[in-house]
Amino acid sequence: MKVATRLLPVPLTPEISLHLAGGEVGLFDLTGGEFRSDEPPPFWAFVWAGGQALARYLLDHPDEVRGRTVHDLATGSGVAAIAAALAGAASVAASDLDPAAVAAAQRNAAANHVTLRTEATGADVLLAGDVFYSPTVAETMTTLLRGARRNNQQVLVGDPGRGYFPERLFTKVAEYVVPVPAALEETETLVTGVWQMR
Repeated sequence: MKVATRLLPVPLTPEISLHLAGGEVGLFDLTGGEFRSDEPPPFWAFVWAGGQALARYLLDHPDEVRGRTVHDLATGSGVAAIAAALAGAASVAASDLDPAAVAAAQRNAAANHVTLRTEATGADVLLAGDVFYSPTVAETMTTLLRGARRNNQQVLVGDPGRGYFPERLFTKVAEYVVPVPAALEETETLVTGVWQMR
């Protein structure tokens, strides 16, 4: 899917710029108002609240990732992965079910003069921003994150209260008021937590 984007600073982390759809555009505006099961919507063309909160947290608390290997799961635009790299992670992998998202994250990394790996094995820290937006996805993500935690990985999640977030499994470590496009979220800010899995 061809999506028109432009390089823009991220509202909560202006030290990072990403190739994004404009703030007046909503997710399904980019698909002609249609949802097609054979091609995921371009989630990667937006910087979601959970990813922004994670990115801000990592830039403000670089010790969480400095010198460590990091995997940004369901990377989308790559904002959290890029923040981890800027914060001094030894290496950062960015993965997503949508190959277009991985390509977007790579392009965004290049725009910020950092490198992201695409193979994600054996990370010390697992990041996941805004991944609890539907019951099916939330169940899959919870299983993956719990498995990572059992393997002694630190798990950090950014979530703006999407409704399927399993809060009982996490401890909140930070909270931000995140600017978001009204065309995307039907509001101009979302209170978003950064959570560490217990």
